[in-house]
Amino acid sequence: MKIFVPILFCLFVSVAYAEDLLVPVSKFDNDSQQLVDSKVWELWGLHNYKGDDKYQNTALLRYYHPLQTDAWRGRMRIDASLVSNSDSTSSNNNAAQYTLGNTLVTVWGQDNYFLKPLGALFGGRLSLPSDTNGQWAVGPQLGWSFLPEVNNALNVSSFSPLLRYMYGFDRKNNSFGTKPPQPTLQRNLQIYPIISFQLSPSTILRMWDQNEIIYNSAGGGWFVPIDAMISHRLTESLVFSIGASKQVVQTYKQYDWSTYAKVSLNF
Repeated sequence: MKIFVPILFCLFVSVAYAEDLLVPVSKFDNDSQQLVDSKVWELWGLHNYKGDDKYQNTALLRYYHPLQTDAWRGRMRIDASLVSNSDSTSSNNNAAQYTLGNTLVTVWGQDNYFLKPLGALFGGRLSLPSDTNGQWAVGPQLGWSFLPEVNNALNVSSFSPLLRYMYGFDRKNNSFGTKPPQPTLQRNLQIYPIISFQLSPSTILRMWDQNEIIYNSAGGGWFVPIDAMISHRLTESLVFSIGASKQVVQTYKQYDWSTYAKVSLNF
């Protein structure tokens, strides 16, 4: 955790620098407290190459729901997935066998007291292991949303950095009698420097929206990908997206490349 504070400070500095690079800081409006009230269903398909002839296919269902009390407004996100691992020598039957992946529950919202000076959305994530694998993990997060008030040459429509620190605290079924030992418990700083570019009235390019930069504070090492996703609004409530990610720094191993697509339904 000692490394977390200087990294957080560096991110704040980089946020200010990025704002100055894209448009003047004074021309960015902090829109973080403007939360939408819509409910969203998303169906994802992901195909990852993890290196060493190992592939992973994931079918992911994601749901967003508005939350509100008398003095607080927020959002909740639930991720549930089915995962299939294979290699080039696996049979088609083995490659098509899916197991339950970890379930993620994420909640965030307005903070009117504890972190009000930051002008951020405060929340956290809980990772619940599946019946056969994984580890329990929990972590806080901070997020912002900045909208440019003037036109810019790059057509930047928003800058929405997000920080999350995940702390694994218990492995499931991690014994020699049930399965081989699992990886080290998570100690990961996750950085999403999300930037959106308006390509047309109905089409947006988003960078680092799905796949984040990771610093492994347990043993050191960075994972830095280039991640890009194009979303096109087909109707007022239906959006189709495709994206891809490629690692450029991997001293903390995650995957070599990833492709994905999703369909979103807003109501």
